[in-house]
Amino acid sequence: MVNFVGAGPGAADLITLRGHKLLSEADVIIYAGSLVNKELLKYAKEEAEIHNSAHMTLEEVIEVVKKAEKEGKSTVRLHTGDSSIYGAIREQIDILKSYGISYDVVPGVSSFCGAAASLKAEYTLPDVSQSVIITRMEGRTPVPERESIRSFAAHNATMVLFLSSGLTEELSRELIAGGYGEETPVAVVYKATWPDEKIFRCTVKTLPETMKKNNITKTALILVGNFLGDSYERSELYNPKFTHEFRKGTH
Repeated sequence: MVNFVGAGPGAADLITLRGHKLLSEADVIIYAGSLVNKELLKYAKEEAEIHNSAHMTLEEVIEVVKKAEKEGKSTVRLHTGDSSIYGAIREQIDILKSYGISYDVVPGVSSFCGAAASLKAEYTLPDVSQSVIITRMEGRTPVPERESIRSFAAHNATMVLFLSSGLTEELSRELIAGGYGEETPVAVVYKATWPDEKIFRCTVKTLPETMKKNNITKTALILVGNFLGDSYERSELYNPKFTHEFRKGTH
């Protein structure tokens, strides 16, 4: 049996209870290199066989799993954040299915949630933004043209950018060309919830300068949008005049 486990955004105690249980019981653990806090490996039992997938190909990962299956051992594939976002689990799952190997997926707290918590921010503010776009700049991995930063920027919604820290010159240009104002607020959260977390605030225009000045080139989320500002409307849910299923509003 293989369990894909979301390790959480960084802090070792932000793994789920289910993930912690499976990790502590696993015979074999394959973790996603420097993206996973090594403090999590302290939850493993002493005799667990541990592999760092940063040094492995997909085929090598599968060989480790196959060997574990042959020996009747349980495997945890430990991914950063939540494995459904840039986790590359689909290709692993399809191969496991072809070999008839059972698997399950345990969700984790994504780093985009961890970053919002670190900022004490809410992505969806009434009359500001009711949508969150999770995307990335095109680098060595291509992005479909219909999903370009410029096209998404036209919505002026909240945007969370993964895997884009080394491409901020072009990112800034594309955000502005697409429709974000130059002074739209930006927050850069480096290693959200890790002990060495850092937060930098800037604007779409000053983003490249901020990244360069602070030598941030990887392991950071870039959050864009007016949810980082001070203006918003009060939620209707807790408005005393608002009636819903559980409460009658006053008039």
